[in-house]
Amino acid sequence: MTRSTEAFAVLGVATMIYLGLFFHLVPMSDTIQQKIVPVFPWWVLMTFGSYSLGNLGWHIMTFSDCPAAYEELMQEIQTAKSDLTSKGVQL
Repeated sequence: MTRSTEAFAVLGVATMIYLGLFFHLVPMSDTIQQKIVPVFPWWVLMTFGSYSLGNLGWHIMTFSDCPAAYEELMQEIQTAKSDLTSKGVQL
């Protein structure tokens, strides 16, 4: 099974469970049905966004964990500096 198929299958099952809870097909306490279930999609969206931003920030902070990309970037910076210096730009 590919990752996209697996993701869609999990999303479909989660959607069916949520709809069962939302339309009161699954018996639960009134507090959960009225206060938690209606806002659950927003909570999931906020949690996913927070995780994504945190993950992105962490990987930007620890860029040196990718040695090949780091070396390539440093080489490009040195090439740009030497090119600009040869054209008379003082750095």
